[in-house]
Amino acid sequence: MKFTLSWLKDHLETEASLDDILYALTDLGLEVEEVVDRGAKLASFSIAKILEAQQHPDADKLRVCRVLTDEGERQIVCGAPNARAGITVVLCKPGTYVPGIDVTISIGKIRGVESHGMMASERELDLSDEHNGIIELPSGEVGQRFSDWLAVNRPEVVDPMIHIKITPNRPDALGVRGIARDLAARGLGTLKPMAVPSIKGGFASPVRVEIAAELKAKGCPLFAGRVIRGVKNGASPAWMQARLIAIGLRPISVLVDITNYFTFALNRPLHVFDADKVAGGVLRIHPASGGEAFLGLDGKSYTLKPGMMAISDDAGVESLAGIMGGEVSGCSDATVNVFLESAYWDPITIASTGRAMKINTDARYRFERGVDPAFTLLGLDLATAMILDLCGGEASDLAVDGAVPDVSRAYRLDPARVISLVGMDIPEAEQRRTLDALGFTLNGDMAIPPTWRPDVLGEADLVEEVARIASLTKLEGKPLRRTQDGVPRPILTPAQQREKSARRTLAALGYNECVTYSFIDHEAAALFGGGADAVRVDNPISSEMTHLRPDLLPGLLRAAARNQARGFADLALCEIGPAFQGGEPGEQHLQAAGLLIGHTAPRDPFASRRPVDVFDAKADAEAVLAALGAPARVQVTRKVAAWWHPGRSGVIGLGPNMLATFGEVHPRVLAALGVKGPAVAFTILPANVPLPKVKTAIRPALVISDLQAVDRDFAFVVDKGIEALVAVNAAQGADKALIESVRVFDQFTGEKAEAQMGPGKKSIALTVRLQPTDKTLTDKEIEAVSAKIVEKVTKATGGTLRS
Repeated sequence: MKFTLSWLKDHLETEASLDDILYALTDLGLEVEEVVDRGAKLASFSIAKILEAQQHPDADKLRVCRVLTDEGERQIVCGAPNARAGITVVLCKPGTYVPGIDVTISIGKIRGVESHGMMASERELDLSDEHNGIIELPSGEVGQRFSDWLAVNRPEVVDPMIHIKITPNRPDALGVRGIARDLAARGLGTLKPMAVPSIKGGFASPVRVEIAAELKAKGCPLFAGRVIRGVKNGASPAWMQARLIAIGLRPISVLVDITNYFTFALNRPLHVFDADKVAGGVLRIHPASGGEAFLGLDGKSYTLKPGMMAISDDAGVESLAGIMGGEVSGCSDATVNVFLESAYWDPITIASTGRAMKINTDARYRFERGVDPAFTLLGLDLATAMILDLCGGEASDLAVDGAVPDVSRAYRLDPARVISLVGMDIPEAEQRRTLDALGFTLNGDMAIPPTWRPDVLGEADLVEEVARIASLTKLEGKPLRRTQDGVPRPILTPAQQREKSARRTLAALGYNECVTYSFIDHEAAALFGGGADAVRVDNPISSEMTHLRPDLLPGLLRAAARNQARGFADLALCEIGPAFQGGEPGEQHLQAAGLLIGHTAPRDPFASRRPVDVFDAKADAEAVLAALGAPARVQVTRKVAAWWHPGRSGVIGLGPNMLATFGEVHPRVLAALGVKGPAVAFTILPANVPLPKVKTAIRPALVISDLQAVDRDFAFVVDKGIEALVAVNAAQGADKALIESVRVFDQFTGEKAEAQMGPGKKSIALTVRLQPTDKTLTDKEIEAVSAKIVEKVTKATGGTLRS
């Protein structure tokens, strides 16, 4: 919505500065997008007076002028035919930029005579196209700023243009008067009264109007107009053209310009038909049958679809209702009889038709948001009066069909509730004054919204209006009172705490967190056990987002493929988010996933670079589980899903309770997703990690022994199909109280191992740490534990102690 300051002051009696008005507009919710201050570029020009003008000694068309300025007398060479002694002119001093000719004035010589500036024409100052001579001012003091003189004598020339952003719920602000009403309610002035003349027709309207019965209930409740005969169409007055040009509209003719003027001034779109071109003398408002041709005022032909509202005469469609008039019945300079139309259109019907036809007009923009239905006839009378004033002629009686729709409603104003919700102490009298200034009718504690506010639909909207006018910038920040005394309790749930711990741990391990879409394509979902109809999206954003993801790995693998395509070969990516096993509420679970591709380190001279392997993924998964509070002793099984590499992956669990899965991603999955492998990954289910049996707000005390630990190494010869974990778990079970840890530190396999230990054999070397708690271990006690370890491992693996 664009308007000028002088246009605003036609409706608002105010002494507020432009800056105060701009601040108030944004604070009221009418955000200022742009301000074009046309007087700013004229601020460096001043008023001067020619004292003497003599013929140039070396040029017939030049004069050497002695000019009185605020800096004394100056010599200026001028070629304007009207340069003469005694006139008041506009001075461009040396160093001043002249916008109309894109030149910065400097001291120079013209035909050998020095000139100290320039006297400007209107075109040189971008005021108009007039350039037949320099500006002659009827008044003004020497040294006065030219922009100040214009503000008093020709305000339309330097009138600031204000562009504000209108939200869809404020159609009343699409007219200058609606904006003035808001500012008046804020206290920046007084809303000027607007007198609506009573137009008495001098004859019956030769053009009748008829609304189809099916449109009166919904579509076009009211259509009115009148014929004005004997008008003289031509150029609109200068003040109207200046305002229309300032807001970016091109003046066309006085009749058309009046309708545009009312659209922006009072939010009342109108249309004028050339009455002599209306065939049959009847304008019918009806739903289109479909296929009707229509030539719009923009010169384009349109074909109407069934149900679109049209205005037709006996010759065919003359206007697309509420959106655009027709070229056939449009006004021209030869027009002498017009039919001025004012109607109320259903916003939804106008919006759907405009979108379908892809036509954007100022009329559609307002009708689809909702104009004031009660102003339909009043706006018609005001526009009639302006046409009679500017174009002459005689008005007929009204031609009306339908009635003004009843949009009355009332909501209770609860002053105490307003104060409670807004958080400011606004007296009841001030609340009522605010609503009254905005046009509400107050009847006891009930507030009736004005007809121009279709957005007010409940008591909450009354609160919003009071708060908006009072200004939310006056809110004072106050601390909330605690619901309970003492130290506040933790607000994060156990699930949220675990999510936070998992994210911090993964970041500490060197992973880069990704945030991928919860929607993936069907092919990727099927690779990870998903893709069922239950998780299919009915209205997907694209063909690559058709299903809810069953796992986080598809998104991470897609991200890895994009990074590999851009030259990033070594990747450590992670994500924490929901995965979905169904389409119903609650059929989702939280996952923490990590993906490793490439090498563990960059190239260096110390040979520390190696390819990532399954044990890297297992170690990182165990680190995250430890941060989540999982027990140190868990089981690892081989029952993995189909997207994991068989034999190179495993499931970490506590009995049937699966905590995590780790391993290499299946080559088939990598190929389908375009990832250059191998790739190792892990997926953790934080919700499956058991919660601690004892909940406490503090960490448990650190348990540490001051007794020396004892490390013992064991090597066992076992079948090469035996897993090292079997030997580790067996050794840990030998003495759960004394054995602190068991680790594999060597594995001897291959042909050399089988040559020494026998076919199908390998060696597994374990280091066991014994940590006493009450006394130092004796050799006898150490030997006893060692014997238990050997017994347990040999029984579990079927192997022997390697000699």
